[in-house]
Amino acid sequence: MSYERYRDWFEEAIDDLDAAKGLFQLCKWSKVCFFSHQAIEKSLKALCIKKLGIFLHTHSITKILEEIKKTIKISEELVIKAGKLDRYYIPTRYPNAWPALPPYKHYNKDDAEEALRIAEEVIEFVKREIERNS
Repeated sequence: MSYERYRDWFEEAIDDLDAAKGLFQLCKWSKVCFFSHQAIEKSLKALCIKKLGIFLHTHSITKILEEIKKTIKISEELVIKAGKLDRYYIPTRYPNAWPALPPYKHYNKDDAEEALRIAEEVIEFVKREIERNS
């Protein structure tokens, strides 16, 4: 893993956030939730590469945050909010994650708005941390 590629991970996180915003305009709530998760995951991986010198092979926002908290100060409130989006990694995409109905029928505008807000907040945190003492 090239530890210089944190920028690529961060830029991809921004692109995923932009995708989520575009999908919001199309009322694709489950997809907004998924891409919000992706934006957070990739931004946190960028932070791990840049500040911790590690790449974590997980899709769990909670697990990534546990590692970050060992070295970087992050509010418990943000950790809890961001961790909520782990529930959007699989069930937003796979029908067999639900007992009935396709995934998109299980999400609504409120879910999507919350996911976007949290993703924006986490990305702002990551941006500040990446730029700090660079």
